[in-house]
Amino acid sequence: MKSPVHLNALRAFEASARHQSFSSAAVELNVTPAAVGQLVRTLEDWLGSPLFVRGSSGRARLVPTEAAERALPDIRAGFDRLALGMERLSEGSISGVLTVAVSPAFAAKWLLPRIDRFQAVCPETDVRLDTNLKPVDFVAQRIDIGVRYGTGRWPGLTAEKLMDEEVYPVCSPQLLREHSRLQKTSDLAQETLIHDLSMDSHTGFPSWETWMQKAGSKDSLSLRGMQINNSAAVLQAAVEGHGVALARSVMAHDDLASGRLVRLFPEISVPSELAYYVIYRPECASLPKLTRFRDWLLAEALQTVKREISTH
Repeated sequence: MKSPVHLNALRAFEASARHQSFSSAAVELNVTPAAVGQLVRTLEDWLGSPLFVRGSSGRARLVPTEAAERALPDIRAGFDRLALGMERLSEGSISGVLTVAVSPAFAAKWLLPRIDRFQAVCPETDVRLDTNLKPVDFVAQRIDIGVRYGTGRWPGLTAEKLMDEEVYPVCSPQLLREHSRLQKTSDLAQETLIHDLSMDSHTGFPSWETWMQKAGSKDSLSLRGMQINNSAAVLQAAVEGHGVALARSVMAHDDLASGRLVRLFPEISVPSELAYYVIYRPECASLPKLTRFRDWLLAEALQTVKREISTH
């Protein structure tokens, strides 16, 4: 027996059975109820038997026959497999959606100000950002590529270093003018300090105490001041003059370049043991959309580092 070639008729049948209504199925399929009914009748004619037990009223709830109920799980599984197959076909193209996992702060302070440049060179790819601080399952959540901050070890994922980072104090130009006493590191003890709580879980990330030790100061800075659990908000608080923040260089780059923030004591550099990495599943390494975005990220990071060096 030949298989039906009308996939649309099968879709109409499955949607009608799920909704128990031609009208609701029509809304889902974006056609008229009459068209859905005609497609179902086409399938019934091909089979030579009805698919629904119809009541006396045309508005009665559609009830699949016993044979139809038995067939529905296999039909639905078939549609799922078809959808997966279409995804596999599209992976070889640069067109379509690329899902990128990044932290909210990295998206706000580094990626989004630059994303137009990727879209200019690769307009066929639609970037979907998944901003989440929690670990993500690349398979279950259909993540293509991500940028993460850490030591470079994520089980089951390839990690390529994107950028190293250092930390240093920053404040608004206005605060610096008003607090002209900020001439030496010990003056920080008299200022409102802004603490980045989002880094507390990262072992090896420099704290205010670490920075003061590197500066050779014997003064101890308490945890007084403002405490914020988002690196982008930490910088925004400093931009608005609420205090002095211990900034992450990658996050602060654009604010410093625009003059919204000023780096204090630039002669003192404290590198972080952590870095930014591009991460992805090794089996997806050669997919065109992924490689285009990965190469663009690496090129943008190189430009950021070059601009950072030129300002020193």
